[in-house]
Amino acid sequence: MSFNIEIIGFLAATLTTTSFVPQVFRIWKTKEVKDISFMMYLSMFFGVSLWFYYGFLINSISMMIANIVSALLVLVILFFKKSYSKKE
Repeated sequence: MSFNIEIIGFLAATLTTTSFVPQVFRIWKTKEVKDISFMMYLSMFFGVSLWFYYGFLINSISMMIANIVSALLVLVILFFKKSYSKKE
């Protein structure tokens, strides 16, 4: 039973985590960040960091992997926002 639950967790984690990938590629390709909210992504970073910690506390591998990858993708977006904002 718990194996099936973990599969659902991995599927949900994959879908939500990969939702950041199109934004990363769009910013990387266009170098346009004026419509990207820094505070929204900063808040998201702290949120997924806390979800990672929660996953650690309850020993949920899917939750930890999804949220560390999400945090890294959000950090890339924040880096792009800071880097490319200076050029606009």
